[in-house]
Amino acid sequence: MTGIGAGAELGRAELLAPFRPGRSEQVGMEVECGLVDPATGLAARYSGERGVLAVLEAVLDGWGGERQEDAGRLTGVLLPDGSQITLEHGGQIEYSSAPVPSVARAVDDMRAALERLAELVGRFGLALLPGANLPFDRLADVRWVPMTRGAIMRDYFAGLGEPGGRARYVMALSLSTQVTLDHLSPEDLARKLRMQMAAAPVVSALLVNSPIQEGSSSSGLLSHRCWAWLRMDPRRGGVLPPALRPGVTAEEIADWALGLPLIHYRTPDGRYHRAPDRPFAELLRHGYPDGSRPTRAHWAAHLNQIWTNTRVRGTLELRASDGPPYPFIPAVPALWAGLTYHPGSREAVWELLGRHTLSDHRAALAELPALGLATRLGGEPVRPLAAELLRLARAGLAARVAAGLEPPHVLGYLDPLDEIVATGRTFAEQCRERWHGDLRHDPARYVAAYRV
Repeated sequence: MTGIGAGAELGRAELLAPFRPGRSEQVGMEVECGLVDPATGLAARYSGERGVLAVLEAVLDGWGGERQEDAGRLTGVLLPDGSQITLEHGGQIEYSSAPVPSVARAVDDMRAALERLAELVGRFGLALLPGANLPFDRLADVRWVPMTRGAIMRDYFAGLGEPGGRARYVMALSLSTQVTLDHLSPEDLARKLRMQMAAAPVVSALLVNSPIQEGSSSSGLLSHRCWAWLRMDPRRGGVLPPALRPGVTAEEIADWALGLPLIHYRTPDGRYHRAPDRPFAELLRHGYPDGSRPTRAHWAAHLNQIWTNTRVRGTLELRASDGPPYPFIPAVPALWAGLTYHPGSREAVWELLGRHTLSDHRAALAELPALGLATRLGGEPVRPLAAELLRLARAGLAARVAAGLEPPHVLGYLDPLDEIVATGRTFAEQCRERWHGDLRHDPARYVAAYRV
C-alpha cells in the first residue's frame, strides 16, 4: 500500500481489517424518515414534549435496548434484535435493520419496525414520513440536534467554501433508503463493487423522488437530495474512482481513503474532536498535534465519513438513490440484491455499463437531479439502460426464488420500477403532479398521502 510512512502505528493488516469479507450473502436496510407535524409537515425539534428525544426515550422504555449517546445526550437506541433507531443531524430518524438472509425477510422486518414506530410517534401527535427529503422545512429555520460531531461537520464543510456549500441541506433535510450487501472474497468484492458503481447513476436517475423543497416545486428539480450531494465535499461522495477499475481491490480503496482528510475523531472519554486538515496518511506519519496517534477506531470512523455511491467496508452499502414512497421501498433491496447476488446478472451489468469513464459518471450525476430518466450516461439515454437493469435484476431474483432463497412474491417488488420505465414518470414526477393536483399544495394532504 502507498501513503503510509515508516512512523505509522497502523500497519497494512489494521488498515485492511475493515474490508474483511463476510461469510454469507445477507441483506440489510436503512430507512431514514422525518418525524413531522401532520398539519404543517414541519419536522419535530429535538427537545420538548413532542420532540424526537421524547420519541427515542419512548423507544428505549417500550422496546428495550442500549442507549447511544453523544456528550451525554441520547441520539439512538441499539435494539435487542440488533437493529437500531438513530438520529440524523436535522432530527430525521433512521431505522437500520439487522442483516438477514433474504430480501423478503429484510422487507418484512422493515415494515414491522416502521409501522410499530409510526404507531408510537402517533402518540406524540407526529407522523413518520419516509422518502428522500423533508419537503416543507426551511434550512434557515432548522434547529440542529445537539450532537458535537454535527457541529464539527458543519464547520468543516463551511470551511470548504463552494465544494461544501450544500452540506447543510444534506445534513438537515435529506432522507434516503439504503441497502447493505456482502462480499465474500477479494475477487467477489471486485465483481460486485465495480458493477454497483457502474450502475449507480442509472439507479439514481430511475429513483429520483424529492421534487419539493421548502414547500415549492418551482425549482424544477426532481431530486433536491441528489442536487445537494453534489456540494457536500465531492472528494468523498458520489463516484468511488477505484471502483470503476475491473480488478478493484481493498488495497486500492484504502489507499484512496488515506488521501482524504479525517473530519472528526473520538477519544476514549467519548468526546469528539475536529481533526487536523490533512490527509489521513499524514496523520499516520505525524500524529495529532497533542502527540497522540490515530487508532483503529479512528480509521473505522474515517471510512464512515466517506459517502460514495457504494460505501465499502466489510459490507457494501448502496446509498446512491433517493428513498421511494413507503409502499415502494421494497423495490430498492430487490433491485440491488437481484443485480449483486446473481453472477450472470452482475457480469451482464458490467458488460453493459463498465466502459463508461469517471467523467461520464460525474456528468450524469450532475444532470440527473433535473433530468431524472432523461439523463444521459456517456451519451447514452438512461431510460433504456434502466429497463435492462430491471430485466437483469428480475432474472437475479428469479434465480434466488428457484434456489429457495426467496419467496416468489419478491419479484413483485420490482413492478413499480417497471411502470416507471414504461411510462417515463418517476416517483418525483408522480409526486409533483399530485402536489399540483389532488394534494392542492397542502402539507397536511401531502403528509396524509405519504406517511407510514
